[in-house]
Amino acid sequence: MIQLKEITKIYGKKNKTTTALSKLSLDVKKGEIYGVIGHSGAGKSTLIRCINLLERPTEGEVWVGGVELTRLGKKELQQQRGKIGMIFQHFNLLSSSTVYDNIAFPLMLRGASRAESKQKVDELLSLVGLEAHRSKYPAQLSGGQKQRVGIARALASDPDVLLCDEATSALDPQTTDSILSLLLDINRRFNLTIMLITHEMHVIQTICDRVAVIHEGGIVEEGPVSEVFLKPKHFVTKEFINRNSIGSEGVKLAEALSGQAWNRLIKITYLGAKTYESALSQVVKETNVNFAILQGEISTIKDVPYGKLTVSLEGSDDAVQRTIEMLKQRELDVEVID
Repeated sequence: MIQLKEITKIYGKKNKTTTALSKLSLDVKKGEIYGVIGHSGAGKSTLIRCINLLERPTEGEVWVGGVELTRLGKKELQQQRGKIGMIFQHFNLLSSSTVYDNIAFPLMLRGASRAESKQKVDELLSLVGLEAHRSKYPAQLSGGQKQRVGIARALASDPDVLLCDEATSALDPQTTDSILSLLLDINRRFNLTIMLITHEMHVIQTICDRVAVIHEGGIVEEGPVSEVFLKPKHFVTKEFINRNSIGSEGVKLAEALSGQAWNRLIKITYLGAKTYESALSQVVKETNVNFAILQGEISTIKDVPYGKLTVSLEGSDDAVQRTIEMLKQRELDVEVID
């Protein structure tokens, strides 16, 4: 649905230039929620604004729905932009217009009749849960309500793609979760392709199918969220995960264990239904190895449960090694960490 091919974006002229994106490529499939995460200044906002050509790439191709946008004339580009909705970090609402009129604005621009606009806006107000706020102005709304107006407005033109530019970073955690739940519902209900950028791993973990990690204008790691989250390779990815989860306690654990004599320390990662199985206890009964759980976590990646355990194993070398091999045979990821 979205393809970026060798995108480069350079700001400035002659000797005073800044390269925001460099030969960046990615492919977003129809109907998926695709996340891009990175630190401030990594190129996230430039990337998402290149998709609807709010920022025109210096080099490269932008394909949306099978159409290469950089080759289009002004009128054709405007038509294609109607298929791309966008919501913003700071809402970008018309302060002098009501909730109803903000949502109706895209319909007015395309010349929809009053009856058509009313039917569409009423449907969208119901979808985002703002029926009782239709006559209010943005200043009378909470941050979460403003973002719901922004989402409804972005959906007014029945887009094929929804772009989210840090859509939850100005919201508190509880409101963030409600907005993420709404986006997930919209994705499933309409099979709408959603691409979002964020600096919050929690956002990626909660609703995304795949994720790309952007650093210094390029993609340094990409794949299914479960794979990237549980087996990060790049140091930037590890930073985000450690800051977001129990992994940040790893340093404290290492300090606490420093100097202690453990037979073997391992980290076991569970995914899916295996998260709730008693694999470890079953295996150690068979190998006659004792164990102690030093650290543990159970959570979800989108709808998929996962678990992480840091465990000390006590027993003969052969028995401990057999325990590790048997855990691996049960398709668990086992990492020796001492």
